[in-house]
Amino acid sequence: MTDAPLIVIAAGGTGGHMFPAQAVAEAMLAKGWRVTLSTDKRGARYTGAFPSAVAIKQVRSATFARGGIAAKLAVPLRILGGVMAATWRTFRDRPAVVVGFGGYPSIPAVAAAWVMRVPVMIHEQNGVLGRVNRLFAKRVSKVACGTWPTALPDGVTGIHTGNPVRSAVLERAGAGYIPPGDYPMSILVMGGSQGARILSDIVPPAISALPEDIRRNVRVAHQARDEDLMRVATYYADECIVADVETFFTDVPNRMADAQLVISRAGASSVADISIIGRPAILVPYGAATGDHQTANARQLVAADAAIMTPESQLEVDTLSAQIASVLGQPDTAMKMANAALSCGVPDATNRLVALIDELAGAATPDTEQTKDEA
Repeated sequence: MTDAPLIVIAAGGTGGHMFPAQAVAEAMLAKGWRVTLSTDKRGARYTGAFPSAVAIKQVRSATFARGGIAAKLAVPLRILGGVMAATWRTFRDRPAVVVGFGGYPSIPAVAAAWVMRVPVMIHEQNGVLGRVNRLFAKRVSKVACGTWPTALPDGVTGIHTGNPVRSAVLERAGAGYIPPGDYPMSILVMGGSQGARILSDIVPPAISALPEDIRRNVRVAHQARDEDLMRVATYYADECIVADVETFFTDVPNRMADAQLVISRAGASSVADISIIGRPAILVPYGAATGDHQTANARQLVAADAAIMTPESQLEVDTLSAQIASVLGQPDTAMKMANAALSCGVPDATNRLVALIDELAGAATPDTEQTKDEA
């Protein structure tokens, strides 16, 4: 296996960056490549589901978005240290290609590839380039776009690949949708990988305010921030609403496949999962997202009549309750929304991205079965 080509995948510390990175890592391993993931301490929290064959390299990185003045002043030095370490690793074990999925932790590996003239590509999940991908967009060989169209700098051409999803999501692709009716109905509430306080504030009372013929059948799976966990769980219990409240769901694909409705932020991975599995959604874009990229992420589903979008500034209990009732109270509408969501999905996004990687590497990958025999 030491003769197998190496790909370095660089990704930041949120699920939006890490989940597509995981999908590509799985695909490249299956093709006989060696795979290294370059991330930071935060990103390492998401590596539990990565294949064990992926080598995890934690890098020194930082973000200007956190900490006080002293911490912000130290950011360039921490990043420079990470770049120097990544450059040394690249010199010792030269990859065939480096793919960056965004986030500050992707800077060291992508910058090292640029310095060492290793073929490098970035993948942008959102409809607006993130800060780090914007920094490298004019310095890399290819810019792959998960959301289409994606706003790009002048002179940069993007290639629409869609957003790769984990194998667990693909296993539930197009799962049969049971339209709402007079029987138990599931609502999945997701605030992104970090949860969302506003959803914890508004969604529980909105569900409680539903007409009784709908409310009595509702079951809720609600992802909440750790500091909101107890009060959200207590609220549902006091209102006699069956609810599973957790800080993080490891089985999102199964929960989504079982749901009649998804209420979610409009992160790129969440939007991709919704479109691959095919579920009606109410999307609440994160108002402080860079470049309002979550609104851009939601537009295709909204335009297809697969989702209802409510700006965070307009999210109110009565309005949301009426929106939930408009889906769960109209089975035909809900079914049309589910089918419309499926029409927006790109289930072969991983294959599209892998094809670009093969092209960029400039050489045929080893035959998987032969590699296994030689191992």
